[in-house]
Amino acid sequence: MSEVRPRATSPERTARKQVSVYMRLAHVGLVFWALIVIVPLVFVFLGSFKNNTEIFGSPLSLPGELRLDNWVRAWQTAHVGRYLLNTVIVVTGGVTLTMLLGSMAAYVLARYTFPGNRAVYYLFVAGMTFPMFLALVPLFFVVRNLGLLGTHTGLILAYAAYSLPFTVFFLTAFFKTLPTGVAEAALIDGCSHVRIFFQIMLPMAKPGLVSLTIFNVIGQANQYLLPLALLPGDAEDKFVLTQGISNISVEAGYQADWGGLFAALSISIIPLLIVYVLFHRQIQSGLTAGALK
Repeated sequence: MSEVRPRATSPERTARKQVSVYMRLAHVGLVFWALIVIVPLVFVFLGSFKNNTEIFGSPLSLPGELRLDNWVRAWQTAHVGRYLLNTVIVVTGGVTLTMLLGSMAAYVLARYTFPGNRAVYYLFVAGMTFPMFLALVPLFFVVRNLGLLGTHTGLILAYAAYSLPFTVFFLTAFFKTLPTGVAEAALIDGCSHVRIFFQIMLPMAKPGLVSLTIFNVIGQANQYLLPLALLPGDAEDKFVLTQGISNISVEAGYQADWGGLFAALSISIIPLLIVYVLFHRQIQSGLTAGALK
C-alpha cells in the first residue's frame, strides 16, 4: 500500500511558492551576472584572432581566420612576455610575504591575550576601509626615501601592506574556530610556540590559507594603481602586466593594433583563469569550512 501523505496547509503552500519565486529570481540574476562577465571575455578572446576591420565590423562573430601573428606581436613586439615574468616575480613575493606575516599576526591576535590586542585587530580592520588612492602620495615618498622607487622590492612591500588587512581579518576568525586541545597538548609536551604555529596550527588552517592565497594572487595580479605610482616611466623594463598593457594602449593612440592588444589582454587573463579553475574547489571548501566551524 502506498503511504498517504498529509496535504500541505495553506501557509506551507504559500511559503513554498515564495521560495520558488525567490529561487527563480536568483537564477535570473545569476544568468544576467554570468552574461555580464562572460560576454566581455568572449569579445576579447575572439578579438585576439581578428584584424581591426573584423573587430569593429562584427565584434562577436568568429574570426575569418586564426591570426596567431597577433599573439606573436603581443609577446615579442609589445614585450608582454617580460611583463608577465615581472608580474609572476612581484605577485609571488607579495603573496608569500602577505601570507607569512598575515598568518602570524592573525594567530597571535586570535590565540593570545595581551594589552592592546583588540586595538591592533581593529587597526587592521580599519585598513580595509581606507581608500588606496588616498595613500598613494605618502606611499610614494616613503618608498622613494627608502631608495626602493622603481624596484620590484618596493612594489612587493606595498602589495603586502595593501593585502594584510583583509588577510589578518579573515585568518583571525579562522584561527579562532580551530580546536585548542591539540595546541595545549603540544605545549605540555614541550613544543615551543613557534613550532606549534608552523607544524600544528598552520596545517590545520590549510583550507583557509589556500582560499586566501588564491584571493591574494588574483587581487595582486590585477593591481594597477600601486605599480603606476611606484614604477615610473623610466623603469619600463620592470613594468607588470596591467601597467604594461595600459602603456601599450596609450602609446598606440588612434593607430592601435587592436588585435595585438586583445591578444595581450588574453595572455594576462588566461593564467588567472587557469588558477581559479584549478583551485575553485579549494576556495569553496576553505570558505565553507570557516563558515561551518
